[in-house]
Amino acid sequence: MIPERLELHLRDGTPVVARPLTPDDRAYVAAGYRQLSPEARYQRFWVRDGEVIGDAMLNRLLAQQLPDHAIWTVFDPTREGFPGLGAASFWRSKSEPSDAEFSVSVLDADQGRGVGTLLLALLWLVAYRHGIATFTGYTMPENRAALRWMSDSGATGAWDGYNAVFRWQLRDLAAIPETAAGADLAERLAELAPAFL
Repeated sequence: MIPERLELHLRDGTPVVARPLTPDDRAYVAAGYRQLSPEARYQRFWVRDGEVIGDAMLNRLLAQQLPDHAIWTVFDPTREGFPGLGAASFWRSKSEPSDAEFSVSVLDADQGRGVGTLLLALLWLVAYRHGIATFTGYTMPENRAALRWMSDSGATGAWDGYNAVFRWQLRDLAAIPETAAGADLAERLAELAPAFL
């Protein structure tokens, strides 16, 4: 059974809560979207203009239907105002059911704190439990921070003529490199595995 809520800590000791998002979280997701910088919004949703996420996108994101789609958030329950730090999702490929597209967004002020790696580990375990063997992530070549994080956390990269395409092999833990991000991911997977597997 997939946990409904996990109380965890970031590597700096900050207490956080991780949980799946549901249709009841429309206002939360809309508020999180408004918190993203225009650049972060573009890198995740491919749009630069507007601080309002459309109903169609909200409906699509929040229609979580395992084993084909999952979306999780991490938030700081002690933070005043909007508590969210980030969210991540995967979508199983219809043509390649063992592959899923993975994407993650972390608020600008919270990047570099291990939030993205925690979300990757959470979704990794959800996907693995449901028979997904590969995560595929896309990013723009100018997003150097994302390129470095993907590579440092064990994804192999290629260029498709427009985007950088990275793939994590979820069944091959030996492929996780001995980098800071790789060590963080390996530790998170070991910590969280008993709750998911």
